[in-house]
Amino acid sequence: MEPLVTRLRDVPANVLSDFLRPRGLQLSVVAEAADIPGSYWGSPEAGIIGEMLYARPDTPIHSVLHTACHWICMDSERRATLHTNAGGDDAEEVAVCYLQCLLADELPGYNRNRAFTDMDLWGYHFRLGSARRWFEEDAEDAREWLLARRLIAA
Repeated sequence: MEPLVTRLRDVPANVLSDFLRPRGLQLSVVAEAADIPGSYWGSPEAGIIGEMLYARPDTPIHSVLHTACHWICMDSERRATLHTNAGGDDAEEVAVCYLQCLLADELPGYNRNRAFTDMDLWGYHFRLGSARRWFEEDAEDAREWLLARRLIAA
């Protein structure tokens, strides 16, 4: 049985499109049973090719946010050749996770608390045992990474 995480079908597609557009991304929703182009982990995880973020109705919202945050965190040189693998190092990966939690509060119909729950249900692993505890108690390195690149305000 699939974990009961919030999925694309639970949020109106125009809400996600409106959320992604000012961040330089477009959303393409593929059919429920279709393969997702540019998905690093395979369906139902979101995929990315260039500035197009791909998802299908059963794609978890946290996966859409995570993929979008990879885009936000990379420079224009990496964006120009982006296809499936966002690359980056461990420091960037934790910054992406942190940013996806922050941006969850900006997505209408979703929020940080739901993102924490969804990440835990999906199987994200953090040293302190949960996404919330990691975010609140152990993510200073991620926050510093984002601050240094002016992706978040102090």
